[in-house]
Amino acid sequence: MPHTAPVAQPTASSAAEANEAIRALVDARAGEDWSSVESAAYEVLLIEWAAATRGLGSDIIEAA
Repeated sequence: MPHTAPVAQPTASSAAEANEAIRALVDARAGEDWSSVESAAYEVLLIEWAAATRGLGSDIIEAA
């Protein structure tokens, strides 16, 4: 049977960290248009938050 490395499971703290980063980005840009870089950063943070809250491994990040 092939040996596979265990998938690192996100923790509650990683969900909280992603949530704080999302809030900081949104608060910093409140009422302003977002650049494409800021929009992409927001999308990545949402994916990280979703992965952390659902207990998924890093595969979801790589798929994005």
